[in-house]
Amino acid sequence: VVPDASDPDSTIERILAADRAGLDLIGVQDHPYQRRFFDTWTLLAYVAGRTERVRLLPDVINLPLRLPSVLAKSAASLDVLSGGRVELGLGAGTFWDAIEAMGGPRRTPGASVDALEEAIAILRGFWSGERSVSFEGEHYRVKGAKPGPPPAHPIRIWVGAYGPRMLRVTGRLGDAWLPSLGGDYVTPEDAPRMQAIVDEGAKAAGRDPAEIERAANVIALEGDMASWPGQLARIATELGFSTLLVGTPGEDPIADIRRLGEEVAPRLRELVG
Repeated sequence: VVPDASDPDSTIERILAADRAGLDLIGVQDHPYQRRFFDTWTLLAYVAGRTERVRLLPDVINLPLRLPSVLAKSAASLDVLSGGRVELGLGAGTFWDAIEAMGGPRRTPGASVDALEEAIAILRGFWSGERSVSFEGEHYRVKGAKPGPPPAHPIRIWVGAYGPRMLRVTGRLGDAWLPSLGGDYVTPEDAPRMQAIVDEGAKAAGRDPAEIERAANVIALEGDMASWPGQLARIATELGFSTLLVGTPGEDPIADIRRLGEEVAPRLRELVG
Protein backbone atom coordinates (compact mmCIF):
# COMPACT_ATOMS: atom_id res chain seq x y z
CA VAL A 1 0.00 0.00 0.00
CA VAL A 2 1.32 3.45 -0.91
CA PRO A 3 1.01 5.72 2.19
CA ASP A 4 -0.88 8.32 0.18
CA ALA A 5 -1.85 11.29 2.34
CA SER A 6 -3.82 13.00 -0.43
CA ASP A 7 -6.72 10.56 0.00
CA PRO A 8 -6.59 9.24 3.59
CA ASP A 9 -9.87 7.35 3.43
CA SER A 10 -8.79 5.37 0.38
CA THR A 11 -5.40 4.54 1.89
CA ILE A 12 -6.98 3.25 5.10
CA GLU A 13 -9.72 1.36 3.28
CA ARG A 14 -7.16 -0.54 1.18
CA ILE A 15 -5.50 -1.83 4.33
CA LEU A 16 -8.81 -2.75 5.94
CA ALA A 17 -9.84 -4.54 2.73
CA ALA A 18 -6.64 -6.60 2.78
CA ASP A 19 -7.32 -7.62 6.38
CA ARG A 20 -10.89 -8.63 5.56
CA ALA A 21 -9.87 -10.49 2.39
CA GLY A 22 -7.62 -12.89 4.29
CA LEU A 23 -4.25 -11.68 3.03
CA ASP A 24 -1.26 -12.38 5.25
CA LEU A 25 0.88 -9.28 5.10
CA ILE A 26 0.72 -5.57 4.26
CA GLY A 27 3.88 -3.71 3.24
CA VAL A 28 4.04 0.10 3.39
CA GLN A 29 6.99 1.99 1.90
CA ASP A 30 8.84 4.52 4.06
CA HIS A 31 9.80 7.84 2.48
CA PRO A 32 9.54 10.50 5.21
CA TYR A 33 10.76 13.23 2.85
CA GLN A 34 7.86 12.67 0.42
CA ARG A 35 5.37 15.43 1.19
CA ARG A 36 2.44 13.49 -0.27
CA PHE A 37 3.00 10.51 2.04
CA PHE A 38 1.96 9.80 5.60
CA ASP A 39 4.65 8.94 8.10
CA THR A 40 4.82 5.16 7.80
CA TRP A 41 5.08 4.32 11.51
CA THR A 42 2.14 6.57 12.33
CA LEU A 43 0.06 4.96 9.58
CA LEU A 44 0.97 1.43 10.70
CA ALA A 45 0.15 2.25 14.32
CA TYR A 46 -3.23 3.66 13.31
CA VAL A 47 -4.22 0.69 11.16
CA ALA A 48 -2.94 -1.79 13.74
CA GLY A 49 -5.83 -0.67 15.91
CA ARG A 50 -8.34 -1.12 13.09
CA THR A 51 -7.23 -4.52 11.75
CA GLU A 52 -7.47 -7.94 13.37
CA ARG A 53 -5.17 -10.46 11.73
CA VAL A 54 -2.96 -9.11 8.94
CA ARG A 55 0.75 -8.65 9.67
CA LEU A 56 2.29 -5.19 9.22
CA LEU A 57 5.63 -4.45 7.56
CA PRO A 58 7.43 -1.17 6.83
CA ASP A 59 8.74 -1.99 3.35
CA VAL A 60 11.49 -0.92 3.96
CA ILE A 61 12.21 1.51 6.78
CA ASN A 62 14.51 4.42 5.95
CA LEU A 63 17.30 3.73 8.45
CA PRO A 64 19.22 7.03 8.08
CA LEU A 65 16.15 8.89 9.35
CA ARG A 66 15.24 6.35 12.08
CA LEU A 67 17.53 6.04 15.13
CA PRO A 68 17.95 2.25 15.73
CA SER A 69 17.31 2.41 19.48
CA VAL A 70 14.06 4.34 18.98
CA LEU A 71 13.16 2.13 16.01
CA ALA A 72 13.59 -0.94 18.20
CA LYS A 73 11.24 0.53 20.80
CA SER A 74 8.70 1.61 18.16
CA ALA A 75 8.62 -1.86 16.60
CA ALA A 76 8.40 -3.66 19.95
CA SER A 77 5.67 -1.33 21.20
CA LEU A 78 3.54 -1.79 18.10
CA ASP A 79 4.14 -5.54 18.20
CA VAL A 80 2.74 -5.68 21.73
CA LEU A 81 -0.20 -3.43 20.90
CA SER A 82 -1.07 -5.38 17.74
CA GLY A 83 -0.81 -8.82 19.32
CA GLY A 84 2.48 -9.82 17.65
CA ARG A 85 1.73 -8.71 14.08
CA VAL A 86 4.79 -6.55 13.27
CA GLU A 87 7.82 -7.38 11.13
CA LEU A 88 10.62 -4.92 10.29
CA GLY A 89 11.80 -4.23 6.77
CA LEU A 90 15.15 -2.44 6.88
CA GLY A 91 17.05 -0.54 4.19
CA ALA A 92 20.44 1.15 4.21
CA GLY A 93 19.06 4.29 2.59
CA THR A 94 18.65 5.91 -0.81
CA PHE A 95 17.67 9.35 -2.16
CA TRP A 96 20.47 10.96 -0.17
CA ASP A 97 19.64 14.53 -1.20
CA ALA A 98 16.18 14.12 0.34
CA ILE A 99 17.57 12.41 3.46
CA GLU A 100 20.07 15.23 3.95
CA ALA A 101 17.32 17.82 3.42
CA MET A 102 15.45 16.22 6.36
CA GLY A 103 18.53 16.55 8.59
CA GLY A 104 19.78 13.00 8.11
CA PRO A 105 23.33 11.93 7.26
CA ARG A 106 24.69 11.56 3.74
CA ARG A 107 26.53 8.24 3.62
CA THR A 108 28.67 6.53 1.04
CA PRO A 109 27.52 3.09 -0.12
CA GLY A 110 30.09 1.41 2.11
CA ALA A 111 29.24 3.52 5.14
CA SER A 112 25.51 2.88 4.66
CA VAL A 113 26.08 -0.87 4.88
CA ASP A 114 28.33 -0.43 7.94
CA ALA A 115 25.56 1.60 9.59
CA LEU A 116 22.96 -1.05 8.76
CA GLU A 117 25.08 -3.77 10.38
CA GLU A 118 25.44 -1.64 13.52
CA ALA A 119 21.70 -0.96 13.55
CA ILE A 120 20.87 -4.66 13.37
CA ALA A 121 23.12 -5.30 16.37
CA ILE A 122 21.29 -2.62 18.37
CA LEU A 123 17.86 -3.88 17.30
CA ARG A 124 18.74 -7.44 18.32
CA GLY A 125 20.12 -6.18 21.63
CA PHE A 126 16.95 -4.23 22.42
CA TRP A 127 14.76 -7.24 21.66
CA SER A 128 16.98 -9.78 23.46
CA GLY A 129 15.39 -9.48 26.89
CA GLU A 130 18.54 -8.00 28.41
CA ARG A 131 17.93 -5.30 31.02
CA SER A 132 20.69 -3.03 29.68
CA VAL A 133 22.23 -2.64 26.22
CA SER A 134 25.52 -1.02 25.25
CA PHE A 135 27.02 -0.77 21.78
CA GLU A 136 29.84 1.37 20.41
CA GLY A 137 29.97 1.77 16.66
CA GLU A 138 31.13 4.31 14.15
CA HIS A 139 27.61 5.43 13.28
CA TYR A 140 25.52 4.43 16.30
CA ARG A 141 26.15 3.99 19.98
CA VAL A 142 24.10 3.23 23.06
CA LYS A 143 25.46 3.16 26.60
CA GLY A 144 23.51 1.32 29.24
CA ALA A 145 20.18 1.85 27.46
CA LYS A 146 17.15 0.26 29.11
CA PRO A 147 15.05 -1.59 26.50
CA GLY A 148 11.38 -2.30 26.82
CA PRO A 149 8.72 -3.36 26.39
CA PRO A 150 9.85 -6.67 24.88
CA PRO A 151 8.09 -7.55 21.62
CA ALA A 152 5.18 -9.94 21.72
CA HIS A 153 6.88 -12.30 19.27
CA PRO A 154 10.36 -12.60 17.70
CA ILE A 155 10.29 -9.69 15.25
CA ARG A 156 12.05 -10.61 12.02
CA ILE A 157 14.32 -8.23 10.11
CA TRP A 158 13.65 -8.22 6.36
CA VAL A 159 16.56 -6.59 4.51
CA GLY A 160 16.09 -4.67 1.26
CA ALA A 161 19.37 -5.66 -0.38
CA TYR A 162 20.75 -5.47 -3.94
CA GLY A 163 24.55 -5.16 -3.93
CA PRO A 164 26.83 -8.16 -3.18
CA ARG A 165 27.88 -6.94 0.25
CA MET A 166 24.31 -6.19 1.34
CA LEU A 167 23.21 -9.59 0.09
CA ARG A 168 25.92 -11.26 2.17
CA VAL A 169 24.89 -9.20 5.20
CA THR A 170 21.32 -10.38 4.65
CA GLY A 171 22.44 -14.00 4.74
CA ARG A 172 24.62 -13.41 7.78
CA LEU A 173 22.40 -11.18 9.92
CA GLY A 174 18.91 -10.94 8.45
CA ASP A 175 15.78 -13.04 8.72
CA ALA A 176 14.53 -12.33 5.20
CA TRP A 177 15.66 -10.90 1.88
CA LEU A 178 13.20 -8.34 0.51
CA PRO A 179 14.04 -6.92 -2.94
CA SER A 180 11.69 -5.51 -5.57
CA LEU A 181 11.21 -7.47 -8.78
CA GLY A 182 10.85 -5.67 -12.08
CA GLY A 183 11.66 -2.22 -13.40
CA ASP A 184 15.18 -1.10 -12.55
CA TYR A 185 15.46 -3.44 -9.58
CA VAL A 186 15.83 -7.24 -9.83
CA THR A 187 15.19 -9.03 -13.12
CA PRO A 188 14.36 -12.74 -13.43
CA GLU A 189 17.89 -13.20 -14.78
CA ASP A 190 19.42 -11.49 -11.72
CA ALA A 191 17.48 -13.34 -9.05
CA PRO A 192 19.27 -16.75 -9.01
CA ARG A 193 22.70 -15.11 -8.75
CA MET A 194 21.51 -12.85 -5.94
CA GLN A 195 19.84 -15.74 -4.12
CA ALA A 196 23.17 -17.59 -4.24
CA ILE A 197 24.99 -14.65 -2.64
CA VAL A 198 22.46 -14.59 0.21
CA ASP A 199 23.09 -18.33 0.63
CA GLU A 200 26.86 -17.74 0.72
CA GLY A 201 26.46 -15.15 3.46
CA ALA A 202 24.34 -17.53 5.52
CA LYS A 203 26.75 -20.46 5.13
CA ALA A 204 29.75 -18.28 6.03
CA ALA A 205 27.99 -17.41 9.29
CA GLY A 206 27.19 -21.06 10.02
CA ARG A 207 23.52 -20.63 9.21
CA ASP A 208 21.23 -22.80 7.13
CA PRO A 209 20.25 -20.71 4.05
CA ALA A 210 16.75 -22.14 4.37
CA GLU A 211 16.36 -20.06 7.54
CA ILE A 212 16.31 -16.90 5.41
CA GLU A 213 12.84 -16.03 4.15
CA ARG A 214 12.78 -14.97 0.49
CA ALA A 215 10.24 -12.21 -0.06
CA ALA A 216 9.71 -9.88 -2.99
CA ASN A 217 7.80 -6.77 -3.93
CA VAL A 218 6.23 -7.64 -7.27
CA ILE A 219 6.08 -4.34 -9.12
CA ALA A 220 4.31 -5.22 -12.35
CA LEU A 221 2.04 -8.10 -13.25
CA GLU A 222 0.67 -8.36 -16.76
CA GLY A 223 -2.88 -8.88 -18.00
CA ASP A 224 -6.10 -9.58 -16.18
CA MET A 225 -5.99 -10.75 -12.57
CA ALA A 226 -7.13 -14.18 -13.72
CA SER A 227 -3.59 -14.71 -15.02
CA TRP A 228 -1.89 -13.49 -11.85
CA PRO A 229 -1.81 -16.85 -9.98
CA GLY A 230 0.21 -18.41 -12.81
CA GLN A 231 2.60 -15.46 -13.01
CA LEU A 232 3.10 -15.43 -9.25
CA ALA A 233 3.55 -19.21 -9.14
CA ARG A 234 6.43 -18.91 -11.60
CA ILE A 235 8.07 -16.28 -9.42
CA ALA A 236 7.72 -18.60 -6.43
CA THR A 237 8.87 -21.82 -8.06
CA GLU A 238 11.40 -20.59 -10.62
CA LEU A 239 12.94 -17.68 -8.70
CA GLY A 240 12.62 -19.07 -5.17
CA PHE A 241 10.45 -16.46 -3.43
CA SER A 242 8.04 -17.69 -0.76
CA THR A 243 6.42 -14.37 0.20
CA LEU A 244 5.06 -12.05 -2.48
CA LEU A 245 3.88 -8.48 -1.88
CA VAL A 246 1.61 -7.42 -4.74
CA GLY A 247 0.20 -4.01 -5.57
CA THR A 248 -3.21 -3.45 -7.17
CA PRO A 249 -2.95 -0.47 -9.54
CA GLY A 250 -6.38 -0.89 -11.13
CA GLU A 251 -9.21 1.64 -11.25
CA ASP A 252 -11.08 -0.10 -8.40
CA PRO A 253 -8.33 -0.98 -5.89
CA ILE A 254 -10.71 -2.16 -3.17
CA ALA A 255 -12.35 -4.68 -5.48
CA ASP A 256 -8.91 -5.74 -6.72
CA ILE A 257 -7.64 -6.27 -3.16
CA ARG A 258 -10.72 -8.32 -2.35
CA ARG A 259 -10.12 -10.41 -5.45
CA LEU A 260 -6.43 -10.75 -4.60
CA GLY A 261 -7.31 -12.27 -1.23
CA GLU A 262 -10.32 -14.32 -2.22
CA GLU A 263 -9.31 -15.62 -5.66
CA VAL A 264 -5.64 -15.00 -6.54
CA ALA A 265 -3.99 -16.04 -3.27
CA PRO A 266 -5.92 -19.32 -2.79
CA ARG A 267 -5.26 -20.33 -6.41
CA LEU A 268 -1.59 -19.44 -6.05
CA ARG A 269 -1.31 -21.61 -2.95
CA GLU A 270 -2.84 -24.50 -4.88
CA LEU A 271 -0.37 -24.09 -7.75
CA VAL A 272 2.72 -24.05 -5.51
CA GLY A 273 1.49 -26.75 -3.18
